[in-house]
Amino acid sequence: MAPASGKTQGYADGRPAATKRFSLIDEGIVLPYGNCPGECDQYGARDVWVFAYQGQFYMHYDAAGAVGWLTALATSRDLVHWTKHGTVLTLGAPGSRDSASASYGTTFFDGRTWHMFYLGTPHATSAPDRIPAFPYLTLKAHASSPTGPWIKDPDVTPFGPEPGTYYSATASPGQIIPNKGEYLQFFSASTDKPIKRTLSLARTSNLGGTWKIDAQPILPPEEQVENSSLYFERTNKTWFLFTNHIGIDQDGEYTDAIWAYWTKDLQHWNTADKAIVLDGKNST
Repeated sequence: MAPASGKTQGYADGRPAATKRFSLIDEGIVLPYGNCPGECDQYGARDVWVFAYQGQFYMHYDAAGAVGWLTALATSRDLVHWTKHGTVLTLGAPGSRDSASASYGTTFFDGRTWHMFYLGTPHATSAPDRIPAFPYLTLKAHASSPTGPWIKDPDVTPFGPEPGTYYSATASPGQIIPNKGEYLQFFSASTDKPIKRTLSLARTSNLGGTWKIDAQPILPPEEQVENSSLYFERTNKTWFLFTNHIGIDQDGEYTDAIWAYWTKDLQHWNTADKAIVLDGKNST
């Protein structure tokens, strides 16, 4: 799909804008919040991670419930009609790394074991919102089935924020791609005060061990993007990366669009090669 040209309005603080747009039609809401077992998403359902296995689709999403934001599961045969199954993770013990949230669970199946990398944090805003707050940590769980039960691996620290880096406040999970004998994880990174968001690569040869983070992100932090999924188009050998873009107006920052970047080299991305996928102009 080729992007159509068309200028977009710039941002008040000068952050980069996308000047191209994909032509598409939004199908609308497929997973409304509410009606989750145990009222697990009574306040919201967002930040999805969808994967396929043996003819079925699985969706992990952030379920905002009475105790906090937790990874919940929904399944589908057609990507449109979904059945909710409730939360698959629980909060950690008081004082633990995931005591305030255990959410955004991305997965990878190595042929024997299912690996989940999820966002943990000991901090959240007050009830009832309980929005996860910095630091955002990448934690791990495993299972023998895509439906779980998921067993946390508290002794494993895949990677985390480091002071003085572009990931000083956030190092949260993303999609994993096997590549040339190693695994690449496209994780979300950010600083704090000011918050500059970007995407970067972590690398490992052992899904149950630690990951090495690249010295530089794949996109400049000024792009202000977070959370991503990738798709490889075999017909033209091009990778497409879909990500949330954070905009700003007189009321402050908010997620204003989904952008897509594209490249033929998985490890090198150009900020000029991007387009708006969804925003307020075409979202229903």
